[in-house]
Amino acid sequence: MASDLSLTRRRPARAPISLVPMIDVMLILLVFFMVTSTYLNLDMIPAVSQSDRPAPAQTASAPSGGALLIRLGADGVPTVRGRGQTPEALQALLRDRLASDPSAQVIILPTGGAKMQALVSVMDLVTGAGVQQMRVVRLEAGP
Repeated sequence: MASDLSLTRRRPARAPISLVPMIDVMLILLVFFMVTSTYLNLDMIPAVSQSDRPAPAQTASAPSGGALLIRLGADGVPTVRGRGQTPEALQALLRDRLASDPSAQVIILPTGGAKMQALVSVMDLVTGAGVQQMRVVRLEAGP
């Protein structure tokens, strides 16, 4: 009779999966990335206030080109809309833009590796074409 008796152990219950540790890790990561990220200076983006908006009649006749963005790479080549420009081609592009919109604005965005002489050359070329409104924007990481 002793052989008929067998001991049966209760199976341990499976531990429930808790999401609390995962949520804690996600919150820590969120805080870490918020603290270490850099923010751009939003004042550099030209904004139009309600008082500056042209009337609907003026909007139809005004060219809708907006500002012309010239990126200046580390190699010193100015780039407009993804295409490298020679000084002559850039000057012709600027003169065409000024012919259609005399108050055209030009924004020059040099990369961190761009040489100062290349920036000065592009600025000289832009002012030589007759542009009155020129901005140089440099994106830098904040402290």
